[in-house]
Amino acid sequence: MRTVRTLTALALAGAGLFAGAGAAVAAVAAGPSPSPSGKAAGPTEAGTTFRTATALQPGQQGTADASTGDYLYWVLPLDAGARATVDATVKLPPSASRHGASTWRLDVYDGLRRRQACMYGMQTRAAAKEAGSVELSCTLRTVRAGADTWANDPLPGSYYVRLTVLDVAPEDLGLPVRAQVQARSKEIGGAVAVDGALAAPLTAPKPAVAGEPEGGWSGGWWSDRWIWTAAGGLLAALAGIGGYRLTRGTGRPSRAPGA
Repeated sequence: MRTVRTLTALALAGAGLFAGAGAAVAAVAAGPSPSPSGKAAGPTEAGTTFRTATALQPGQQGTADASTGDYLYWVLPLDAGARATVDATVKLPPSASRHGASTWRLDVYDGLRRRQACMYGMQTRAAAKEAGSVELSCTLRTVRAGADTWANDPLPGSYYVRLTVLDVAPEDLGLPVRAQVQARSKEIGGAVAVDGALAAPLTAPKPAVAGEPEGGWSGGWWSDRWIWTAAGGLLAALAGIGGYRLTRGTGRPSRAPGA
């Protein structure tokens, strides 16, 4: 009975440990609670080049009044373990003032100005002449803490969002449009953790323009794998102690009757 009680206590301790670790992981992954609307107030203008890109934090919504044919740029910081989704909406001029359909495109570049592929989303869409708006989206691959020099993997640093029209009737160039852009970031955690880390984030030439994550750059050394590794080591130790007590208890010689 003593051995059974011991193993039961060890099992309960292990269950409590995993529950605590799971709660810690959930807290890390969840991050700050979003606002009720899900869209925090952001900048009301956009840059027209990489160098003049307007800073945008994940969770903020940026707006800009522009002309058809303009290139609009925003820049946001993404740290290791983040998977970002960029959504854009372009409110078009009244159909009566337009001469035909238009095609719009949303691109995302890293700090080295390498265009990043979208995992999914519609980054190029056509708007009919009668359409009032067009919506685009791009979900990036998860940002890695480090990568080989020849790889095009997304790395921590500044990411540039560019929105523009690809195809439009020449008569419609210069018509006013209103753009809305929002970036959402989801923390993936240890599932994509790698050994090593980038010495410095891929920031813009002017770091003050790009900003940095609210908690600062993590540098890629931390992931929730540390929690599970520690939990696994402790459970292994508890299992060893339990096994030792069990074998010790069953190996004792039984007493003869009347001894």
